[in-house]
Amino acid sequence: MSRRPNPVDPGASPLHLFGAALRRMRGDVPLTRVGEEILTDWSRIARWERGECLPHADSVRRLDGFFDADGFLIALHRAVTELNRLRAESTTPDQDKGESMERRRLLQLAITSLGMGALGGVAAHEPVRRLLDLAMNGEPRSIEDWHLACADHLHALRTRPPAQMVADLLIDLMAVRNQTEASTPEDVTELHRVTAALASVHANALTRLGEHGAALRWWRTARQAADASGDLRLRLLVRGEEAGHGLYGQRDPQTVLGLVESAERIAGGPTVDLQATRAKALTVLGWHDEARTALDDLLRLASAGVAADSFGFWKPNQIHFAESWVYAGSGNEPEADRARDDLLRSTHDYQYDANVRLHEALCTVAQGGVDQGMRQAATVIDRLAPAYRSHHVIETGRMVLHAAPRDRQERPAVGELRELLTLASASSRA
Repeated sequence: MSRRPNPVDPGASPLHLFGAALRRMRGDVPLTRVGEEILTDWSRIARWERGECLPHADSVRRLDGFFDADGFLIALHRAVTELNRLRAESTTPDQDKGESMERRRLLQLAITSLGMGALGGVAAHEPVRRLLDLAMNGEPRSIEDWHLACADHLHALRTRPPAQMVADLLIDLMAVRNQTEASTPEDVTELHRVTAALASVHANALTRLGEHGAALRWWRTARQAADASGDLRLRLLVRGEEAGHGLYGQRDPQTVLGLVESAERIAGGPTVDLQATRAKALTVLGWHDEARTALDDLLRLASAGVAADSFGFWKPNQIHFAESWVYAGSGNEPEADRARDDLLRSTHDYQYDANVRLHEALCTVAQGGVDQGMRQAATVIDRLAPAYRSHHVIETGRMVLHAAPRDRQERPAVGELRELLTLASASSRA
């Protein structure tokens, strides 16, 4: 994608922001070719890029498909169209001008945050987090539709680059909060549950993008919504997810252990998912005997039976992931390989696949094969397309890097992996 400057000022107006995003996506593709692909004249596309007018929704769908934008242009177009509608309403005599102006101002902030996803990376999510009470003025969705939306966003998180799914997810977060405010009491509890689930997915995506400050604020939003729902299992699920993702460079491992203990006080004792996070955190700290004890406790808890949560966040196969993590960290190759194979038979999540293969490299380093382990890790990361080099993957690569003894940190293979991780981290934010 071209990085050359865009002559359109995205801050001039929402139309200019849409035009700038479109121009950014087009890169070096000729206008004539785009016109042929989406069945319109190239001069009309040029007008869209200059911010002179908005395309029809059908044209936006074709543009989104042609540029593989995964719904980003559709979400941005929807938001810009809504802002224009609000402006038109504000000219009617009976319109509450103050309320309309405030809604327009907030929606402008939301549009700007959406636009940043195409203009240089995901940024400024906090303004949108505060705009959860503002949504497109569509018909309220049924609870069943909202549960389907949660499942769809979770699937997207596990199969698509996180940067491609953020815009649509933000639109749904705004919509569900707006619907919650206007709903009858009997629906509010379930909509709080939906908000907690969607906010958790968003925090997960932001963690994958390395946007840790924004992710932490969204975890707080998820906790607040889960608590408002009164659903104990959901409250524990959100806290377990928050603690687990904290291990990927977001929080100190000791802080993560504190979050686990806090959640266990709410639960009245250990749970399988919290125990899995405890075992992984102890491994990150290098406390391998304690990690193995925690893993044994986890397996005893799991022997009584483990069920997936209603939204599909936590699945029993994550026990195998915890085993892979702990056994690899201590250099137990047979058990780490067995756990890896068990996990890969039960999931198609690109991130799990990459991370357990990085666990192989970690295990090699733990056994003394520093150069070989570094090359293994470099191969895993190099084979991933840049958009899929999530911060979770990069941070697991850093676990391999840090496992090398201090007196071997200057070896060429270590330096090569360090350089690759630096480049991968930069490309994941681009």
